[in-house]
Amino acid sequence: MKTRLILKPGQKGTKRLTDKYGDALVCVRFRYDAESRQRLKTVELIVERANWTSPAPKYSADTLVPLRIEDYEKELRAQAKAAGARWNPDKQFWFVQYGKIVGT
Repeated sequence: MKTRLILKPGQKGTKRLTDKYGDALVCVRFRYDAESRQRLKTVELIVERANWTSPAPKYSADTLVPLRIEDYEKELRAQAKAAGARWNPDKQFWFVQYGKIVGT
């Protein structure tokens, strides 16, 4: 089954569903089942809202983390070098500061 179209509330084709579900409507999907030759319209709804706090980060921004970059990944290696990564031949890993790879 393939999803071919995803519509957000307010887009053409979602008016009736937006009227029915209001702010609880997240999106409308059109899925196609080649076996049964049917188009299925599905909706994603919010059923509960609760306060949430994100957990503390696993690594601080200056923690060195290992990256395995294969020989053929030349562009990725160049990006790692640009972010300050260093090669450790004993461990066969590139090491870079966590904050430089996640953009913090």
